[in-house]
Amino acid sequence: MSVPHDVMEDLENPSFLQRLTAVDWAWALLVLVGAVVAYLRFRAGMGVYQEAILAGAAVTLVALGWYWRPMQAFSVVVAALSLSAIALYGDSYASAHRDPLLAWLLSSPAAIAWSCGLFLAATLAYLTGLSARGDGFSERALRWGSRLTWAAATLGFVALMVRWRESYLFGPAAAQIPISDLFDVFVLFNVVTALLYLYFETRYRQRALGGLALLIVSAAALFTFYLMFEFHGARIGPVNPELRSYWIKIHVPALFIGYGSFAIGAMVGAAYLLRLRAERLRPAGRVARRLPDFETLDDVMYRYNALGFAFLTLGTILGALWAEQAWGAYWSWDPKETEALVVWLNYAAWLHMRYTKGWRGKPMALWAIIGLLLTTAGFIGVDVFLPGLHSFGKL
Repeated sequence: MSVPHDVMEDLENPSFLQRLTAVDWAWALLVLVGAVVAYLRFRAGMGVYQEAILAGAAVTLVALGWYWRPMQAFSVVVAALSLSAIALYGDSYASAHRDPLLAWLLSSPAAIAWSCGLFLAATLAYLTGLSARGDGFSERALRWGSRLTWAAATLGFVALMVRWRESYLFGPAAAQIPISDLFDVFVLFNVVTALLYLYFETRYRQRALGGLALLIVSAAALFTFYLMFEFHGARIGPVNPELRSYWIKIHVPALFIGYGSFAIGAMVGAAYLLRLRAERLRPAGRVARRLPDFETLDDVMYRYNALGFAFLTLGTILGALWAEQAWGAYWSWDPKETEALVVWLNYAAWLHMRYTKGWRGKPMALWAIIGLLLTTAGFIGVDVFLPGLHSFGKL
């Protein structure tokens, strides 16, 4: 009796666990040790929900490092720099003014400034690589764009970790995970969106999309600078009591993974339109040759919008559960909640038309860009300008 060829291929291909290396298992052990140390250090102030969040974060980080191996080195570097900065601080925030390494690199304001500047430089490098005449120079510029993006994301994440510690140095009134105001969440958006793009870059081995993908991050970086210098956004102060909840640790990150995914999806849509125009005007030109093909762009746009929709749904559900606990109702038709519903319906319709009607190409690319505009209007406009229960980001 012969065994079908496809069955033999399945038997010959190693399973996911069989593909894990000694480095992967060492990574899992390192994360486990870190989680245990954190638990032993802070268990006195942790409840069952905080313990569940810590365990879930550890499992997620292990899985992410196994699935996307560059995350292992990234996490180790972030942890090393963050712990170094925390050690330099000791028990006094004034150390930031005395220690040169803190003052110029590892304090949260310095790291955020470096991160934003590096994102701007990375965008310039990517755009130079996309438009350069010589292929050799183009490849070098794109490679530098990738390196600068990794460095910017690293310092941005270090800034969030160090800022968390800095808030505790300011006393109980300010102690909070740094995702509770507009300035902090812009830093979070920059880092999350950059990592989502870098996953595409390593997965598809394609860097030419970086200039477009990082345009959104660069715009957010400029707004971060604006908040920092015009409104002293980097200053740490008392936290709104309503935000002192374990829900914020899962609700906000889930939403911003969604927002970052939508941003990349929209920029992939912009790349689709740019390549469409380049094919029409100069089919053999630099832009047409260097951008991914239409099929890849369409598929990546769909994947990022689907990922964003999943995390937007999760974040909205978590927000409803938090709202019921804080305000006594799952839904209050607050401006922010209404905007979230509009964004959710928009992407639900986008995915429905692609999945059931087979819509592809230019109309979906345009729709993805419109979806990002709707998301941005809610992210900034509703938070800043419309009064409501979610008016924590007003300038």
